[in-house]
This record gives sequence, structure tokens and C-alpha cells, in this order.
Amino acid sequence: MRLAVYGGSFNPIHCGHLSVADEALSLGYDKLLFVPTFISPHKHLTASVSPSSRLAMLEAAISGNPKFEIEPCELQRGGVSYTIDTIHFLLNKYRGRLDGKIGLVMGQEIASEFHKWKEVEQVAGFCDLIIASRQNVGDKRAATSVNKPRGNYVGGVDASGQFMGVDKSRFVWPYTELKNVIVPISSTEIRSRIAQGKSWRYLVPQAVYEYIVTNKLYGCKQ
Repeated sequence: MRLAVYGGSFNPIHCGHLSVADEALSLGYDKLLFVPTFISPHKHLTASVSPSSRLAMLEAAISGNPKFEIEPCELQRGGVSYTIDTIHFLLNKYRGRLDGKIGLVMGQEIASEFHKWKEVEQVAGFCDLIIASRQNVGDKRAATSVNKPRGNYVGGVDASGQFMGVDKSRFVWPYTELKNVIVPISSTEIRSRIAQGKSWRYLVPQAVYEYIVTNKLYGCKQ
């Protein structure tokens, strides 16, 4: 079995996440695991939404796709969520069943901080790194501009629609460029739109929309 992993806070999960995950499967993976973080070492988790709510939204979002699964090990482990710990967990859990390395999916803005990760060389050695295109976060007009461009990150795609990649003088590990459709939205933007009463319904799967409305998350007043 070829296995891919996609970690994140998913606060909330949105259509952009699902588009990236679906495109990653096209690389020949049999299963993709969504791994919600408990506490990210590089990202302050904003908005008072419980881990159980983030997990419930993930479950609602991927329902019906047999190739998508959730791995809750980081929520169960608690504390700061380090990818190397999760990779060791998965290698043990799927021992004898994996064909090749685990595919590790990350957005370009996450790749910009990859060199800061705990035991980064081990992570790169155990995994095939897959970098998804994101809208240019350096553009003040971009929905994802809250993610400041840092280090080796080069934003999004160029005028012709080509992936601009990362600065290979700093990102020294082999990686695969994911030719995903860029959905110009972020969880931060969605939370902001909900709190401000702006339109957001079609930025998330219907089941996630219903969960947020029913449970009045992110200041939802609908």
C-alpha cells in the first residue's frame, strides 16, 4: 500500500484542503491520511474551537471517500505535535504493509519552515516530500496573506500558471511539485468571514457548513 499523509490544524477544513488531498492521490497513493495537529510547533492555533470539533468537521468533510481517512494520533498524544513522532508511529502501525516511503504533503508556506522542523533530516529520509502550490502569500490581495512569506518560500504560480517552486538553495531536499488547482482561500480567511457575517458557505463542504452553523463555531450567528 502506498500511503500519503496531510497534516494541519484544519480549523476548519475547507475545499482547498480537499482539492490538494485529492490531487495527491493522483500520484499513485492508495490512501491519504488527514492528521489534525493538537498543538502546532510553528503556528498559533487561534479561535476557541475544541480538538473534538475540528475532528468532527474532518469526519464530515471526508465522508464518502474511501481513500481518505483520519489519523487522530496527534490529538490522542497531546502536547506539541511533531511530524517525526507521527512518522515513527505510522511506520510502526503500517509495518510490513507499505510500498515505498510515506508521502508527506505540505503547502508552500509550510515548506518555508521545513528547515526548522524537529529532526528534519529524519523526516526527509523517511518520506517523499510533496509540495502543493498556494496562492502567492506575499500578495496583499491574497486570501492567504496572513501567512507571511518566509525563508525559502516563493509564492504560488507565475503569470503563465507555472509552479514557482521553492528556493532550492535553502530547500535542499528532493520533492515533488503537486500540480493542484489553487483555491484562493485559507482557514484564517474563513474564520474571519464567519465572524464578520460575510459569505463563506461555499468555501467549505456542505456537511462542514452545517456543523459550523449548528454548533455556532467561530462566532457564527446564522
